[in-house]
Amino acid sequence: MTERARVVRVRKHGGPQVLSLEQVELEPPGPGEVRVVHTAIGLNYIDVYFRTGLYPVPELPFVPGLEAAGVVEALGEGVEGLAVGDRVAYASRPLGAYCDARNYPAERLVRLPDGISDEDAAALMLKGMTAEYLLRRTVSVEAGDAILVHAAAGGVGTLLCQWGAHLSATVIGTVGSEEKAEEARASGCTHVVHYRDENVAERVKALTDGAGVRVVYDSVGRDTLESSLDSLAPRGTLVAFGQSSGPPAPIELSELASRGSLFVTRPSLFDYIATRDELLASAASLFEVVGAGAVKAHIGQRYPLGDVAEAHTALERRATRGATLLAPG
Repeated sequence: MTERARVVRVRKHGGPQVLSLEQVELEPPGPGEVRVVHTAIGLNYIDVYFRTGLYPVPELPFVPGLEAAGVVEALGEGVEGLAVGDRVAYASRPLGAYCDARNYPAERLVRLPDGISDEDAAALMLKGMTAEYLLRRTVSVEAGDAILVHAAAGGVGTLLCQWGAHLSATVIGTVGSEEKAEEARASGCTHVVHYRDENVAERVKALTDGAGVRVVYDSVGRDTLESSLDSLAPRGTLVAFGQSSGPPAPIELSELASRGSLFVTRPSLFDYIATRDELLASAASLFEVVGAGAVKAHIGQRYPLGDVAEAHTALERRATRGATLLAPG
């Protein structure tokens, strides 16, 4: 059994340079735990929030990462429903995915179906279940709805576009370049708006005959708040699920009334997969659309685990395409 592993540790909050590769001893899995040897690790923008201290961590130092796929190597006491050799994936706390192997709570693991590769799972679990709860539960998008997706060529953005198109919604996506516009169109965007060159809200209103969209999915934050609110139809919903450009400015509640009785929510995936039943249902819904070919993983880049600082730098500079994976071993 694996007794040592490499981990990426953060000893103080800061930029990508605070990510350091270290060797650690691994204890046998405890009660309710499973030893997972990773085959692929997902990189997500939330990892940046934990690294910088924007999101609190239990303690310093810590190992970042919430998403990975791998193989079960050993079972702790009391674990049922899993066996050594099972292919599994996860996208949930506790933190610590940036490593070759780890002990992880069995109840937060999902067994992978044969049609889902390890790399696809590591690229899809967190972002795909995010797309699931945003489109199906935060707001239940229906055929004919007009929706706006900011960062439409990003990791979650491409999945929102694919899944939204599968639901027969009119998907409007914002991008920063023609190259990203092509990726957004390939992911199912009906219309693409170049946010550097166009007034997003004006273009959205023109594309919807002045009506606006039913929902805006905004992972950008500060730079897009006003255009998001201005793009909504009366009684529309702004779903602010990230803040890659920084925290958005506070919103006066009276503003929501004056703009057409708008709704605003700041959801988190972890509140939508809080129970094992919710986790399994979300993963099953994701695997269903992936199996149908409606949603596909777009792995834009891969980095060795030792190059994690370079990967974080590219992510923060918006220089990535689709999903980014870290390769253990």
